[in-house]
Amino acid sequence: MLDQIKPVDTRRLYQQIADRIRALILEGNFPAGARLPPERDLAQQLGVSRPSVREALIALELQGSVEVRMGAGVYVCNPTERTPQTTAAMGESPIELMQARSALEGTVVMLACARITPEGLLSLRRVLEEMRSAITQNRPTLPYDREFHLLIAASTGNSVLERLVRELFDERHSPISSQLRERTETSQTWDAALEEHEAILVALESRDVLNAQTALRSHLNGSLNRWVESNRQEWS
Repeated sequence: MLDQIKPVDTRRLYQQIADRIRALILEGNFPAGARLPPERDLAQQLGVSRPSVREALIALELQGSVEVRMGAGVYVCNPTERTPQTTAAMGESPIELMQARSALEGTVVMLACARITPEGLLSLRRVLEEMRSAITQNRPTLPYDREFHLLIAASTGNSVLERLVRELFDERHSPISSQLRERTETSQTWDAALEEHEAILVALESRDVLNAQTALRSHLNGSLNRWVESNRQEWS
Protein backbone atom coordinates (compact mmCIF):
# COMPACT_ATOMS: atom_id res chain seq x y z
CA MET A 1 0.00 0.00 0.00
CA LEU A 2 1.31 3.38 -0.94
CA ASP A 3 1.99 5.74 1.94
CA GLN A 4 -0.53 8.53 2.16
CA ILE A 5 0.84 11.63 0.52
CA LYS A 6 1.05 14.51 2.94
CA PRO A 7 -0.29 17.82 1.63
CA VAL A 8 2.33 20.47 0.97
CA ASP A 9 2.10 23.48 3.31
CA THR A 10 1.66 26.38 0.89
CA ARG A 11 1.21 29.04 3.53
CA ARG A 12 3.67 31.90 3.88
CA LEU A 13 6.92 31.01 5.60
CA TYR A 14 6.31 33.29 8.58
CA GLN A 15 3.02 31.46 9.27
CA GLN A 16 4.78 28.10 9.28
CA ILE A 17 7.56 29.36 11.57
CA ALA A 18 5.05 31.03 13.91
CA ASP A 19 3.17 27.74 14.26
CA ARG A 20 6.40 25.92 15.08
CA ILE A 21 7.21 28.46 17.80
CA ARG A 22 3.64 28.20 19.12
CA ALA A 23 4.02 24.41 19.24
CA LEU A 24 7.13 24.79 21.40
CA ILE A 25 5.11 27.02 23.73
CA LEU A 26 2.16 24.62 23.92
CA GLU A 27 4.49 21.69 24.56
CA GLY A 28 5.63 23.44 27.73
CA ASN A 29 9.07 24.48 26.59
CA PHE A 30 8.25 28.12 27.34
CA PRO A 31 5.51 28.71 29.95
CA ALA A 32 3.49 31.90 30.23
CA GLY A 33 5.71 34.78 31.31
CA ALA A 34 8.89 33.08 30.11
CA ARG A 35 11.33 34.86 27.83
CA LEU A 36 11.83 33.21 24.46
CA PRO A 37 15.39 32.43 23.36
CA PRO A 38 17.19 35.15 21.41
CA GLU A 39 16.24 35.51 17.76
CA ARG A 40 19.52 34.01 16.59
CA ASP A 41 19.02 30.91 18.77
CA LEU A 42 15.47 30.38 17.53
CA ALA A 43 16.66 30.73 13.95
CA GLN A 44 19.36 28.13 14.49
CA GLN A 45 17.00 25.75 16.30
CA LEU A 46 14.35 25.99 13.58
CA GLY A 47 16.79 26.05 10.67
CA VAL A 48 15.55 29.35 9.23
CA SER A 49 16.86 32.88 8.83
CA ARG A 50 16.74 35.49 11.60
CA PRO A 51 14.60 37.91 9.55
CA SER A 52 12.06 35.11 8.96
CA VAL A 53 11.94 34.45 12.71
CA ARG A 54 11.33 38.15 13.27
CA GLU A 55 8.36 38.11 10.90
CA ALA A 56 6.98 35.07 12.70
CA LEU A 57 7.34 36.75 16.09
CA ILE A 58 5.51 39.82 14.81
CA ALA A 59 2.68 37.56 13.62
CA LEU A 60 2.55 35.88 17.04
CA GLU A 61 2.51 39.26 18.73
CA LEU A 62 -0.39 40.44 16.58
CA GLN A 63 -2.33 37.32 17.58
CA GLY A 64 -1.60 37.83 21.27
CA SER A 65 0.67 34.81 21.81
CA VAL A 66 3.81 36.77 22.67
CA GLU A 67 4.77 40.27 23.78
CA VAL A 68 7.78 42.11 22.38
CA ARG A 69 9.29 44.32 25.08
CA MET A 70 11.56 47.12 23.96
CA GLY A 71 15.16 46.18 24.71
CA ALA A 72 14.12 43.24 26.88
CA GLY A 73 13.20 40.46 24.46
CA VAL A 74 10.09 38.46 23.59
CA TYR A 75 7.86 37.00 26.32
CA VAL A 76 5.11 34.38 26.23
CA CYS A 77 1.63 35.71 27.01
CA ASN A 78 -0.98 33.95 29.14
CA PRO A 79 -3.11 31.81 26.81
CA THR A 80 -6.81 32.54 26.53
CA GLU A 81 -9.74 30.72 24.95
CA ARG A 82 -9.49 33.14 22.04
CA THR A 83 -5.79 32.49 21.42
CA PRO A 84 -5.61 31.04 17.87
CA GLN A 85 -4.07 27.63 17.35
CA THR A 86 -2.69 28.46 13.92
CA THR A 87 -1.29 31.64 12.43
CA ALA A 88 -3.53 33.47 9.99
CA ALA A 89 -2.21 35.22 6.91
CA MET A 90 -1.40 38.85 7.69
CA GLY A 91 -0.12 39.98 4.32
CA GLU A 92 2.89 39.17 2.23
CA SER A 93 6.26 38.59 3.87
CA PRO A 94 7.85 42.07 4.14
CA ILE A 95 11.19 40.62 3.12
CA GLU A 96 9.83 38.88 0.04
CA LEU A 97 7.77 41.95 -0.76
CA MET A 98 10.83 44.22 -0.92
CA GLN A 99 12.70 41.66 -3.01
CA ALA A 100 9.80 41.55 -5.47
CA ARG A 101 9.62 45.33 -5.65
CA SER A 102 13.33 45.53 -6.37
CA ALA A 103 12.99 43.10 -9.27
CA LEU A 104 9.92 44.83 -10.73
CA GLU A 105 10.84 48.47 -10.21
CA GLY A 106 14.34 47.91 -11.53
CA THR A 107 12.70 47.26 -14.91
CA VAL A 108 10.18 50.08 -14.45
CA VAL A 109 12.86 52.71 -13.88
CA MET A 110 14.72 51.52 -16.99
CA LEU A 111 11.63 52.22 -19.12
CA ALA A 112 11.07 55.50 -17.30
CA CYS A 113 14.51 56.73 -18.33
CA ALA A 114 13.45 56.53 -21.95
CA ARG A 115 9.88 57.79 -21.62
CA ILE A 116 9.63 60.28 -18.77
CA THR A 117 8.75 63.83 -19.83
CA PRO A 118 10.14 67.12 -18.47
CA GLU A 119 6.80 67.59 -16.74
CA GLY A 120 7.17 64.17 -15.14
CA LEU A 121 10.61 65.08 -13.83
CA LEU A 122 9.22 68.31 -12.37
CA SER A 123 6.48 66.33 -10.64
CA LEU A 124 9.06 64.03 -9.07
CA ARG A 125 11.07 67.03 -7.89
CA ARG A 126 7.94 68.53 -6.34
CA VAL A 127 7.18 65.30 -4.48
CA LEU A 128 10.70 65.16 -3.05
CA GLU A 129 10.43 68.73 -1.78
CA GLU A 130 7.09 67.90 -0.15
CA MET A 131 8.64 64.79 1.35
CA ARG A 132 11.53 66.83 2.73
CA SER A 133 9.09 69.29 4.30
CA ALA A 134 7.04 66.47 5.83
CA ILE A 135 10.14 64.95 7.45
CA THR A 136 11.20 68.33 8.85
CA GLN A 137 7.73 69.04 10.23
CA ASN A 138 7.26 65.49 11.54
CA ARG A 139 4.23 64.93 9.31
CA PRO A 140 3.28 61.62 7.62
CA THR A 141 5.84 60.88 4.93
CA LEU A 142 4.55 57.65 3.42
CA PRO A 143 2.09 59.33 0.99
CA TYR A 144 4.98 61.15 -0.71
CA ASP A 145 7.05 57.97 -0.85
CA ARG A 146 4.11 56.24 -2.53
CA GLU A 147 3.54 59.10 -4.99
CA PHE A 148 7.22 59.13 -5.98
CA HIS A 149 7.24 55.45 -6.93
CA LEU A 150 3.87 55.61 -8.68
CA LEU A 151 4.90 58.65 -10.73
CA ILE A 152 7.92 56.73 -12.00
CA ALA A 153 5.69 53.78 -12.90
CA ALA A 154 3.14 56.05 -14.61
CA SER A 155 5.87 57.64 -16.70
CA THR A 156 6.44 54.30 -18.49
CA GLY A 157 3.01 54.56 -20.12
CA ASN A 158 2.38 50.92 -19.15
CA SER A 159 -0.78 50.62 -17.07
CA VAL A 160 -0.03 47.02 -16.07
CA LEU A 161 3.34 47.95 -14.59
CA GLU A 162 1.76 50.92 -12.85
CA ARG A 163 -0.90 48.67 -11.29
CA LEU A 164 1.67 46.11 -10.13
CA VAL A 165 3.86 48.78 -8.53
CA ARG A 166 0.83 50.22 -6.76
CA GLU A 167 -0.37 46.85 -5.49
CA LEU A 168 3.05 45.87 -4.16
CA PHE A 169 3.57 49.25 -2.52
CA ASP A 170 0.17 49.15 -0.84
CA GLU A 171 1.06 45.83 0.81
CA ARG A 172 2.87 48.09 3.30
CA HIS A 173 -0.55 48.57 4.90
CA SER A 174 -0.96 44.86 5.69
CA PRO A 175 -0.95 43.99 9.41
CA ILE A 176 2.52 42.44 9.44
CA SER A 177 4.17 45.16 7.35
CA SER A 178 2.45 47.93 9.32
CA GLN A 179 3.68 46.47 12.61
CA LEU A 180 7.22 46.19 11.26
CA ARG A 181 7.15 49.77 9.96
CA GLU A 182 6.01 51.08 13.34
CA ARG A 183 9.03 49.48 14.96
CA THR A 184 11.65 50.58 12.45
CA GLU A 185 10.69 53.86 10.77
CA THR A 186 12.15 57.04 12.25
CA SER A 187 13.06 60.49 10.97
CA GLN A 188 16.58 59.12 10.38
CA THR A 189 15.34 56.25 8.21
CA TRP A 190 13.18 58.68 6.25
CA ASP A 191 16.18 60.99 5.78
CA ALA A 192 18.05 58.05 4.29
CA ALA A 193 15.10 57.21 2.01
CA LEU A 194 14.90 60.82 0.83
CA GLU A 195 18.58 60.82 -0.07
CA GLU A 196 18.10 57.58 -2.00
CA HIS A 197 15.09 59.05 -3.84
CA GLU A 198 17.24 62.03 -4.79
CA ALA A 199 19.82 59.72 -6.37
CA ILE A 200 17.07 58.03 -8.41
CA LEU A 201 15.77 61.36 -9.65
CA VAL A 202 19.24 62.61 -10.62
CA ALA A 203 19.77 59.46 -12.70
CA LEU A 204 16.36 59.90 -14.36
CA GLU A 205 17.16 63.53 -15.17
CA SER A 206 20.37 62.35 -16.83
CA ARG A 207 18.57 59.50 -18.65
CA ASP A 208 21.22 57.23 -17.17
CA VAL A 209 19.66 53.78 -17.24
CA LEU A 210 22.41 51.94 -15.37
CA ASN A 211 22.62 54.48 -12.56
CA ALA A 212 18.84 54.70 -12.33
CA GLN A 213 18.51 50.94 -11.90
CA THR A 214 21.38 50.88 -9.42
CA ALA A 215 19.93 53.76 -7.40
CA LEU A 216 16.41 52.28 -7.38
CA ARG A 217 17.54 48.84 -6.28
CA SER A 218 19.95 50.32 -3.75
CA HIS A 219 17.04 52.28 -2.28
CA LEU A 220 14.77 49.25 -1.94
CA ASN A 221 17.58 47.09 -0.59
CA GLY A 222 18.37 49.88 1.85
CA SER A 223 14.75 49.92 2.97
CA LEU A 224 14.86 46.17 3.47
CA ASN A 225 18.07 46.41 5.50
CA ARG A 226 16.56 49.13 7.68
CA TRP A 227 13.56 46.89 8.36
CA VAL A 228 15.78 43.92 9.19
CA GLU A 229 18.50 45.67 11.18
CA SER A 230 16.64 48.41 13.10
CA ASN A 231 16.01 47.82 16.79
CA ARG A 232 17.67 44.40 16.67
CA GLN A 233 18.23 44.58 20.45
CA GLU A 234 14.49 44.11 21.01
CA TRP A 235 14.69 40.57 19.76
CA SER A 236 18.05 39.45 21.12
